[in-house]
Amino acid sequence: MADTNREIQELLVDYAGALRDGCIPSFLKSLTREEGQAIASSDEFWDASEVVRAINGAAFAEKAVTADVGLFMSRVNANITSRMKKARGASAQKQNRKSSSRRINTKAINKNTEQLS
Repeated sequence: MADTNREIQELLVDYAGALRDGCIPSFLKSLTREEGQAIASSDEFWDASEVVRAINGAAFAEKAVTADVGLFMSRVNANITSRMKKARGASAQKQNRKSSSRRINTKAINKNTEQLS
């Protein structure tokens, strides 16, 4: 992919190789501004790329690996649980602060009333 100013056919071949190898970001990074504009304005490239994706999907369907989302979901659930615990802990701390400030205020009031008596 080091060749610059590639023709649409060459870009399609490089795209097909990148799709097969799973390195589309590298293909996109290799494009020059002129190549990107040529791809964007070329109906031929987009039509051919759809055919390439279909052929690639059919050819490598047995080797395709789908991601296991179980680990992802367990991490999301763990984060949700953790946030809920933190929220409960924060509200409990606020309640404790309020009740302790009430106790302090009642003690101060009791001392003042004893001194006045």
